[in-house]
Amino acid sequence: MTILDQIIKTKEIEINYSKCNTSIVELEKLPIFKRTTISLSDSIKNSFHGVIAEHKRKSPSKSIINDSISLSQVIKGYNNAGVSGISVLTDNNYFQGSLEDLLNTRKMTKIPVLRKEFIIDEYQIIEAKAYGADAILLIAACLSNKKIKSLSECAKSIGLEVLIEIHNLEEINGCLIDSVDIIGVNNRNLKTFKVDIQTSKNLIKYIPSDFIKISESGLSSPIQVKELKEFGFDGFLMGESFMKHTDPGLEALGFINKLK
Repeated sequence: MTILDQIIKTKEIEINYSKCNTSIVELEKLPIFKRTTISLSDSIKNSFHGVIAEHKRKSPSKSIINDSISLSQVIKGYNNAGVSGISVLTDNNYFQGSLEDLLNTRKMTKIPVLRKEFIIDEYQIIEAKAYGADAILLIAACLSNKKIKSLSECAKSIGLEVLIEIHNLEEINGCLIDSVDIIGVNNRNLKTFKVDIQTSKNLIKYIPSDFIKISESGLSSPIQVKELKEFGFDGFLMGESFMKHTDPGLEALGFINKLK
């Protein structure tokens, strides 16, 4: 069983527990559910850098990355850096994230917020909207084409944008649908956790120009980002390279300034 398989198994248990405690009707009654979302796609397109900065305390591959700095310090720093979007991990078991992190981030910024989660059920999409997300992540590796379609259409129906993450050529075809806004190429193999930037360079030619294209994982230098921009990428999801520093926001600011 891969780490991804383990995470999905845990997620199924979590979702059933959440459904028993808070119904969809209750989620839809939360004040923030009715807010007008901010377009992550537009924010990326209107930016010269396209950096989506992530709040991430730990990961299965790296263990603890940074659990000493407060969420408010990180988000304030990302705000000051002028990032295009903020990605918030909400998985607790493997990443030490939470829905409260998502909600508190929403309260602290007007920058588009992405819920980074292993989404396998429509319930999680309603949760995302109710806790302040503007966009959700879907991972093609753990979803059928049919499920990608139904989940992305659910998200679009309540005003959320959809970023779908792919890892190989086989996963692309099921993602080329109207209900997907952004296609992200993850340079990390979710089965082995090996990272290879070449993955982005190899796969971008198969992604139509209709979609916003972002590269994810393993990005650590402005040179890499500039090179990937030349290949046609619009945005870059970066977490560990900022979060491993004592001041992630300051690191993001310095990184973005080097892209000018």
